[in-house]
Amino acid sequence: MLGIATIAIGAFLLAIDPANEAEGNPSIVDFEFAWDEQGATEIREDWGSEGEDAARLSLWVDFAYLLAYGAFFTLAAIATRGLARDRGWRRLAAIGAVAVPAAAAAAVFDAIEDVWLLITLDGHGGDLAPLLAGICATAKFGLFALALGYVIAGLVARFAGRRARPA
Repeated sequence: MLGIATIAIGAFLLAIDPANEAEGNPSIVDFEFAWDEQGATEIREDWGSEGEDAARLSLWVDFAYLLAYGAFFTLAAIATRGLARDRGWRRLAAIGAVAVPAAAAAAVFDAIEDVWLLITLDGHGGDLAPLLAGICATAKFGLFALALGYVIAGLVARFAGRRARPA
């Protein structure tokens, strides 16, 4: 169910991204990395009121998305670590000690980022709000990449192990 929710909410977020409002508009990810008040103001001006409304909706919906993907990938990393332990894959199991909390931490950084982006979107926070949003976005993407890579490595190891066993 968490996987389905992650996909469904993710598809909705892609559909409402302000970049879809007009060709050449910055995306919500561009806004995450505005880094300062001037960059954020330029993006907001490019978006106009409709784009800002779409961005605001996207940021509020993202709270549901981060709960879904955070829980899904945390559980997937836990399952991967368990499989690695059961199969005696020591290195993969050891990496799980970092990958499991990384998935949850990515969602936490995403939530903090969304708060700073909402403040920035309302024209508040000066240079600090977009800077903190960019730092949180960087942490979020890095931690999520670690968790995703770990789950993918576990899937590859699992299916490669199946083929290697005699029938």
